[in-house]
Amino acid sequence: MLPHKASKNVKIGGYDIPKGANVMVNVWAIARDPKNWSNPLEYRPERFMEESLDIKGNDFRVLPFGAGRRVCPGAQLGINLVSSMVGHLLHHFEWSLPEGTKPEDVDMMESGGIVTFMATSLQAVAKPRLPKQDLYKRFPVEM
Repeated sequence: MLPHKASKNVKIGGYDIPKGANVMVNVWAIARDPKNWSNPLEYRPERFMEESLDIKGNDFRVLPFGAGRRVCPGAQLGINLVSSMVGHLLHHFEWSLPEGTKPEDVDMMESGGIVTFMATSLQAVAKPRLPKQDLYKRFPVEM
């Protein structure tokens, strides 16, 4: 999330925030708060299927697109594009780790910043699932 500027002097969590101070929401800490998640540092993507979550800014456990009046206007487009791209990649390819790599060898640690990404790039092998002539057909009229 982008920085905000305090519009007046305020006290938050025992801290004095002066008017004009730059303020940032620590989304990283919120997403790893043990009050919100059991085993927050454990990689468990299924937790998002087990829980009812609102990613549009109303559930403050997850804030991928911000919240309130300044929520990202392109959130739905982003969700749709990523879902479509992942679906195509899973449909067209069989995925595996490089030869000799075990799943437990994959480093899932993150590197912080304005955007979170894997500290060590994921190495994966994509093997086409479809014959070459079918792989690149994009429109039903071509099929």
